[in-house]
This record gives sequence, C-alpha cells and structure tokens, in this order.
Amino acid sequence: MGTSETAVDTEIAISVRGLTKTYGSFEALRGIDLEVRRGEVLALLGPNGAGKTTAVEILEGYRKRDGGTVSVLGADPERRDRDLRAKMGIVLQECAVDPYLTVAEAVTQRAGLYPAPRSVGEVIELVGLAPKAKARVKTLSGGQQRRLDLGLALVGDPELIFLDEPTTGFDPSARREAWDVVRGLCAEGRTVVLTTHYMDEAQALADTVTVIAAGQVVASGPPDTLGGRDHGETTVRFILPSGTSLADLPLPGGVVPTARGEFVEFHIAEPTSVLHTLTAWALERGEVLGGLAVSRPSLEDIYLALTGEDLP
Repeated sequence: MGTSETAVDTEIAISVRGLTKTYGSFEALRGIDLEVRRGEVLALLGPNGAGKTTAVEILEGYRKRDGGTVSVLGADPERRDRDLRAKMGIVLQECAVDPYLTVAEAVTQRAGLYPAPRSVGEVIELVGLAPKAKARVKTLSGGQQRRLDLGLALVGDPELIFLDEPTTGFDPSARREAWDVVRGLCAEGRTVVLTTHYMDEAQALADTVTVIAAGQVVASGPPDTLGGRDHGETTVRFILPSGTSLADLPLPGGVVPTARGEFVEFHIAEPTSVLHTLTAWALERGEVLGGLAVSRPSLEDIYLALTGEDLP
C-alpha cells in the first residue's frame, strides 16, 4: 500500500492544503487548497488584490506562509532548497536584464546559474528570437522582451514553470506562438502555473482553472466545466426574418424571445429540439435565419459571475 501511495505522490507537482497568509489584520489567503499534476497547466485567475500573487510567491519560495502545508516537486519551497530552485523557471511581469547585453549573452549568463542548462541556441530559437540573438536587450520591443523573459526561465531546463502574464505586449500571432511553446513544454512532461487576465489564454492552455477572490478559492476545474459552465443556459441568436414577429416563432412555452435591434435571442437549457423545430419552420417558409449563433456561457462570463470584476 505504501508503494502505491508513493507512486501516486510522484505524479503531483504541487499540493497545497489550508494555505493562509495575513498582513496585520488583512487576510490575503484564507485557507486555499490547490493540486497540480505533473505535465498540466494550472491557470490562476482573480481580481487584483485577490491573493493569487501572494499564493504564487509562496509556491516559488519568495514569501513565507502563516499556515497550511505546501509541497512543490516534493519539497517545501519555504526552505529555499537549491535543488528545488534549479527545477523551477519563473517569468515575472518585469524581469531585470542588463540592457547592454545581447540576447545571446543574456541567455548564456542565465544558463551559467544552472547545473544542466538547455542549449542557449535552442532556447533562443524556441522563443522566436533567433533573428535577434546579437541584438542588445535595450533595442527589443516589448513583445520581444517578454520572449526573452520566457527564454531566461526555460534555459535552466526546469520541471516547473511559473508564467506571470507571459504574453503581455504580444500581438495575436506572437501570442499563438507562445501558446505553442507552452503546449510543447507540457508535452515534455513539464508543469506550468499561469497567471493571466486573458480568458482566451486560460481557455486555450489550462487543464485546470482556479479562481481566487478575497483570498479564497471560489471555483476550480477544467475551463469547459468551471462553475457549471457546461450546464449553463444556451443563448440562441439570429436575425428575425422580414415580415415576421416574435409571436410567429415556434418556441415552446416558457421560452421568451427578446428583440435586440434586428436580432432576436432567447435562452434555453437544452436547445437541440428547439433548434430543429425553428430551422424546419424557417425552411418551410423559405426563410434564412441570418447570423444564427448558439453559445453557452463563456469562461469570461463565468469569471465575471464568480468575481464581479470588470475585465480590462
């Protein structure tokens, strides 16, 4: 029995139970629980001041906790063990790099801090900075500097990577490329803890999304099911055919359509049979339901409902 428990434990990269942190009378963390398996991406979401930065800093070993237990790659990060730190890569919102170094020099310098770093050229290629390898850091654009930050976090060949708003300043194409890098890291068995304000980023990358508000976990689960998202009401929206009124629509009792300009929309728990009836009705009349869209609550909708925060 002990052998099987140990085998299960090795699959857990991060385990947090009852984590608390106070600053004077302010409770920054009020007993949060987290668990991240190896090779997974955890996205931590929450309003500014919710406690997610404090939680991440405790996981990284930069801040002491007041209560609870924390295990990161099988060790307590509060002890600042050198072996543990060598297994972690960190991308902060702002990373201090000598602006007069070239990209290659900056990555080489960081590589020297680790016992078994990745190839400098490989890392520069991985983050898309090969054409800028000889450029000085001060000449890089904001997005290119974030790529360098990611490269500096990866050059130590970490098992666990903390990404704090990693694609800030990226254009859409660069963001997709960064996402591919993260997916590639996870395919290699590496674990990622991501903090982001981009809901599409969390949706695209996370195996688990955990929402923290007022120092507590208010929801946690896969992005597609977070907060009952998969059971939320479906919104059906389309352009009302010319010469047709809302009363003409073949909708079941209890479904109340609403006119919004030229569009009409209604909400229903299970849309399949209603859509079948509605589209058959339109075809019989020779009508087109222009702009027809069927959608469940988005991750952003759920996040706002859980936190009440207005996204930027």
